[in-house]
Amino acid sequence: MEHVIIGVDPHKLSATIEVVNRHEQMLGSGRFTTDRAGYAGMRAYAKKWPDRVWAVEGSNGTGRPLAQRLLEDGEQVVDVPAKLAARVRLFDTGHNRKTDAHDAHAVAAVAVRTKTLRVLQLDGELEALRMLTDRREALTRRRVQTVDRLQALLAELLPGQAKRDITTAQAKGMLASVRPRDIAGKTRRRIAAEELAELIAVEAKIKKATAELKAIVLARGSRLMDLPGVGPVVAARVLADVGDVTRFADRNRFASWTGTAPLDASSGEQNRHRLSRAGNRRMNHMIHIAAISQIRLNTDGRAYYLRKRAEGKKSLEAIRCLKRRISDAIYRQLLEDAQQAALQSDGTGPGGHCRASQESSAADLPLLIDTSDQPLPGPADKTLRQTG
Repeated sequence: MEHVIIGVDPHKLSATIEVVNRHEQMLGSGRFTTDRAGYAGMRAYAKKWPDRVWAVEGSNGTGRPLAQRLLEDGEQVVDVPAKLAARVRLFDTGHNRKTDAHDAHAVAAVAVRTKTLRVLQLDGELEALRMLTDRREALTRRRVQTVDRLQALLAELLPGQAKRDITTAQAKGMLASVRPRDIAGKTRRRIAAEELAELIAVEAKIKKATAELKAIVLARGSRLMDLPGVGPVVAARVLADVGDVTRFADRNRFASWTGTAPLDASSGEQNRHRLSRAGNRRMNHMIHIAAISQIRLNTDGRAYYLRKRAEGKKSLEAIRCLKRRISDAIYRQLLEDAQQAALQSDGTGPGGHCRASQESSAADLPLLIDTSDQPLPGPADKTLRQTG
């Protein structure tokens, strides 16, 4: 029974596949719609090869829905980062012109050649955590937009009395103090009242989402919130994006993935480093929030920041040093949580169980990033088993 790789180039309405063996010889191909009939036809076509692995491009983006469906049906799925597929397409064809067939072939070739791809595993709790985190971030953006519109209207209704950081109670008081008589003023006040009502509703939803996130984080046995500056939102995003922490070999690779490891920019006898823009930017933003929170409070992080400032570092440089320190602390805590979970359970669940080291949650993000940073990010001892 031949082991095959099924490369998938996913789109919202269709998916193109190519089936190859371990020698990259094409055994089959096809294009299927992503509705129920098309998906059933694709799975029926793939049953010709019982020993199969699905390689889905971008399982954290466009390919997520298809990857989730395959996992729910018991299929083995690996994630192929789009950058790796693009490189293989360029090297194999000599150009970077895209077609669905070329993309599917490149995805399959990456899965054959690369032994560090993430094997995805279904974790409903982590998927719910990811959705709730994304939902809260969307609500936060919506709140900012609503506040901006409300402040603009209040500035016209009450010139010179606008507040920079306005609360709903302050907005209510300001609206109650003005009674325009002209039609433009009345319309402006009515729209401001509607914006205020929307702001109240959005803040209530944000509060509810935060409570849900906190409950899930605690239910998973995570102690991330014990770290200074790490609240429910930061902890939830860390758990949702990291998934199984054992896929990182050490704290250095974790820091490269979070973008908190500086890039070496030394030249000749000059030894210097520069800011890294690589890695998971959402994780980097969460760590930045934790760093600013520590600096504002009386914490060890604030003392560390002040010590770096006394050494002559600029404010941003000192913050970057603190962010790396927080990244290491998060990594240690995730490992401790994983070890504790392994002691309390004989299961092999993802997102913290030591026995899940060969598989990563479907909520994970790609580890491979395009950077010259050392050490480079990447999973530890994650191999795609191939048999022929």
